[in-house]
Amino acid sequence: MSGKRVIVVGGGLIGLSIARALTERGIEDVLVLERHSLASGGTGKSSGIVRAHYGVPSIAAMAWRGVPLFEKLGATVGFRQVGYSVIVGEENEAALRANIAAQQALGIEAEMVDVDRFAPMWPMMNVDDVSAVAYEPRGGYADATQLALYFGQVARDKGARVRQNTAVARLLTEGEKVTGVELASGEVLQADAVIVAAGWWSAKLLADVGVDFPVEGYRSELLIVDAGLPLVDLPVVSDLVSLQYCRIEGTGQFLVGNSDHDEPENRFVDPDHYSNLASEASIEKYAEKVMHRFPGFPDPSITHSYAGVYDVPPDWNPVIAPVGPAGLVLAAGFAGHGFKISPAVGDLVADLLLEGDSTDADIPAADFRLERFAEGRPLTSLHPYVGAGEMR
Repeated sequence: MSGKRVIVVGGGLIGLSIARALTERGIEDVLVLERHSLASGGTGKSSGIVRAHYGVPSIAAMAWRGVPLFEKLGATVGFRQVGYSVIVGEENEAALRANIAAQQALGIEAEMVDVDRFAPMWPMMNVDDVSAVAYEPRGGYADATQLALYFGQVARDKGARVRQNTAVARLLTEGEKVTGVELASGEVLQADAVIVAAGWWSAKLLADVGVDFPVEGYRSELLIVDAGLPLVDLPVVSDLVSLQYCRIEGTGQFLVGNSDHDEPENRFVDPDHYSNLASEASIEKYAEKVMHRFPGFPDPSITHSYAGVYDVPPDWNPVIAPVGPAGLVLAAGFAGHGFKISPAVGDLVADLLLEGDSTDADIPAADFRLERFAEGRPLTSLHPYVGAGEMR
């Protein structure tokens, strides 16, 4: 395979991690095609949280595989190892304990901690309605764009080429095999394998070769809050009581995202045309949650907001698998969780191309097959949280 030509469609975290993994495994002719600039899609809107807390074992294992890389790169990718916590009410305590036990069985360093022990770690937090807490000391947050560019640099150093502002119009096939791509400019590029890692835009490319990839663009709003004093080195919080997630921004401010996905039909959008600001209704709702959970903020105010779009399949988990004609691989549908698992995604795609299957027993390739949707076998959490939906 080392002499084969591989095209990767998509220059975000996933596409660049795949290029990195392929070149590290000896594939020299790798070309990444990006419709705009690198990391300009979902990657640039990522909240950058590093955690292995998932109820799907293979996803948890993928996230855990990435932690050593974040620790190695450190400031290169803006990694702050402040820890990651999950707080729940009584209705979710059993699920939390079951998930932590499952994660520990995978070797993940996570534990249940007493609420009284956790409270001093977040002195401005109200924990009156918190029944149980889980904690990952090796979690934290980093910068998704910096990580993507790191992957890109590693790939380039090992011979990969990257073309920006190069949109792919369609996939090319001959018989039952993919043969390359045609660009929007009309230029034809030949390849022995094509990997589609184009997020929300993957479905259209696949549809042209008869592959149905069910995916929606799901708009997610984020707020930046000024607490009234600089915040430093406080754990990331997944609040499954108020259904929000929060982390410190590098500036000492506070990033707040939504974990309430009860009415996703109201949030599906065209990823090429959507509002980049939170709505007034969302701002009011978020502000109420923040004030409830963090009454210790001396003078909180919202400084700005923005929105991103997740590429969401029916079960909110990715497809990472060969699809359609021979030589075509799909890696998309990450639903906002691609950041922390991106190192392992690249490695899995390299496994699929070089070995035909995953080489990691904790990350079975079968979990990520496209056919699971048609078969009615979605990839879902073993211990889901009441009300939290796709937080897993």
